[in-house]
Amino acid sequence: MASADPLARRRDAACQIHPTAVVSPRAALGSGVRVEAYAVIRDHVVVGDGTWIGPHVVIEEWTSLGRDCRVHPGAVLGGVPQDRHFRGERSYLRIGDRVVLREYVSVSRATGEEAATVVGDDTQILAYSHAGHNCQIGRAVLITNGCQLGGHVVVEDRAVLGGMVGVLQFVHIGTLAMVGGLTRIVQDILPYMLVSGSPPRAVSVNRVGLERAGVPGETQEKLRRAHRLLVRSGLDVSRAVARIQAEIPPCPEIEHLLAFIRGSQSRGTGIAR
Repeated sequence: MASADPLARRRDAACQIHPTAVVSPRAALGSGVRVEAYAVIRDHVVVGDGTWIGPHVVIEEWTSLGRDCRVHPGAVLGGVPQDRHFRGERSYLRIGDRVVLREYVSVSRATGEEAATVVGDDTQILAYSHAGHNCQIGRAVLITNGCQLGGHVVVEDRAVLGGMVGVLQFVHIGTLAMVGGLTRIVQDILPYMLVSGSPPRAVSVNRVGLERAGVPGETQEKLRRAHRLLVRSGLDVSRAVARIQAEIPPCPEIEHLLAFIRGSQSRGTGIAR
């Protein structure tokens, strides 16, 4: 008789598991999964079809990976949160489809009963980077080598973090933002902007990122006007927002930028300008 627990499913017969790998019988591995030498996969792990688990990878309990992911040697996924508030409750790490996690990446599961750390589809997290508990990382994000994300950080879709960026807990990084390498981020990063320096400064709109995302030139010009009002006009944020609403015709990107600013103001984290 089949088990009532869906996480107790046996691995698919098409899996390739190296003889030195340790895979719990309570882990569910999809079709075509490959597990290399000395990898460890704990109880209650779900691995989607076609995913490759490299040598010496450790996947801790309550972690799920989607289809066609690539997890490179030494990565540790779903480890216990580095958080004094964690009390052993059941929480999760949920990783989407086609995610690439390079050498020695670590991503913690969440603090809080039934809470989850999330990594969206098509995201890449490169070597030696860390994402802390309760992070929410969007789709097609690129986090390059040596980045360190504190707990509860939010990174919206298609953002790019340069090498060795450090992000304070609870900070939000907006859609299609690009953060230059070695930048220390302690305030929210506006969507669509290129940010670098110490302290960080919104230098310009992220022109290359916008073009690659297919954002029309007319919309890019609206974002440049918004950038000038927010960063170069000398206005405080509330007055700059009022000018944007009065002077720039609405479009989805401008509406998202304004909503992001309102959210940042309500959280009290402030915006890197």
